[in-house]
Amino acid sequence: MVADNTPVIIGVGQYSEKVGEPGYEALSYMDMGGRALKAAIADSAAAQPVAPAIDTVAAIRAFEISRPDRKPPFGGSNNVPRSMAARVGANPERAILSTTGGQYNQYLVGEFAQSILAGESGCAAIVGAEAISTVLALAAKGEKPDWSEGVEGSLEDRGFGSDGLMEMGLFAHGATGAIPLYAIAENARRAKLGLGLDDYRLKIGELFEPFTKVAASNPHAAAPKERSAEELATITERNRIVAEPYARMTVARDQVNQSAAIIIASAAKARELGVPEDNWVHIHGVTSATELELSERPDLAANPASIASVEQALAIAGKGMDDMAFIDFYSCFAIPVFNQIEHFGLSVDDPRGLTLTGGLPFFGGAGNNYSAHAIVEAVQKVRGERGKFALVGANGGWMSKYATGIYSTEPADWSEVRVAKVPKSSDAVPRYGEPFESATIESYTINVTKKGADAVWIGRNEAGQRVVGNGDLSHEATRTAFEGGSPFGAKLTVTRDERGRNIGRLA
Repeated sequence: MVADNTPVIIGVGQYSEKVGEPGYEALSYMDMGGRALKAAIADSAAAQPVAPAIDTVAAIRAFEISRPDRKPPFGGSNNVPRSMAARVGANPERAILSTTGGQYNQYLVGEFAQSILAGESGCAAIVGAEAISTVLALAAKGEKPDWSEGVEGSLEDRGFGSDGLMEMGLFAHGATGAIPLYAIAENARRAKLGLGLDDYRLKIGELFEPFTKVAASNPHAAAPKERSAEELATITERNRIVAEPYARMTVARDQVNQSAAIIIASAAKARELGVPEDNWVHIHGVTSATELELSERPDLAANPASIASVEQALAIAGKGMDDMAFIDFYSCFAIPVFNQIEHFGLSVDDPRGLTLTGGLPFFGGAGNNYSAHAIVEAVQKVRGERGKFALVGANGGWMSKYATGIYSTEPADWSEVRVAKVPKSSDAVPRYGEPFESATIESYTINVTKKGADAVWIGRNEAGQRVVGNGDLSHEATRTAFEGGSPFGAKLTVTRDERGRNIGRLA
């Protein structure tokens, strides 16, 4: 018999809606989360009411409250987890609002499993939702519903989790979000491979073509359409460059209305609630890791923390990658997937597939909550093929944080350590040496916004310190080098403009 304090997943659920489609209700993200939690409770097939047994609810922080400078356009709840819990009649002892980061829902699976093991919790739920598509659609029509809510009860707000993410040197030069920062890492990988922009975009297309097929058969996918590698790689007015080398179709799609929930309980509580053991899914290993900041990384294209997280989770589970029947690698952009498959010797057309949902560009990048959808799919897959194993890799920031989970209907022995944290590397590159007069480019991107295009580069100064700047696109030779896609290794003469930015021209 499975020990009473063993943590098991007893229910999972998803909910989604699309603007203008039949049944569309323009739900708030609190409502969306409630629908997903309701679905997870129903999925448990419990004989007794589950909602009153939930003693802990964690809400994954929605995008609109993920930065201190953002205000919810339609208002929101003063206690998001309690608002979502209330929609199913739950009144938990603990209510937690997560930090930002796509790794956090997978991380919470491990945290709550440990709390259950220690007897600190009997039943915990993780729930998250995004209604970005609805917000944009209503705002475009001039509508402004009131989504504000006041809920009584305690709240454990874990903050924005921006430590290690706010690289002001890069931000000051126009790399202010995920797309340009990932593009810099992606171009560093391209340089290592010696590929031109068009050839590399095709590699991205070849990686993501199978993802589109999975998305096309997923009823919750935001873009359920099969696309060829060539279609994904070809630059058109619709598939424009957002930041070199990325075309629009190959980056995470955040305009979604999607929610997902996971319920974890002790084996004793699952029995008490009458959850059939066929519904139990066991947690065989959860690991988390934190990477150096992008400008500190010795290899701008590499992400060793994520590899270490996956390797350690496999080791804890006593399994290898070949033992995983189902895999979901976080795919906000291509490079987090490339890093994993190159390390583990997988191909882009691995017969198991590399996504369970369709991936963030095609299923949808449901904010910080995407991997909850992957976990839901993993749970459903292993229930359907008993005894097989699923791996979910969850990524946050700009390959800044990673968490991995391994799942199966096979029981896991929780008398052994099942949750672990990977030590952070101390091998950081010295950086931001100021002032400097020249720099050698390691990687770059051309970031395209409504305001125009900025060439942002990372390189080394004369002392070997990591420095950042902009390429002077008004200078013909410099513009030609950047727009041609091959400024790697070029030496720039650097001056400081009136805004304090480092401006580089080809020497």
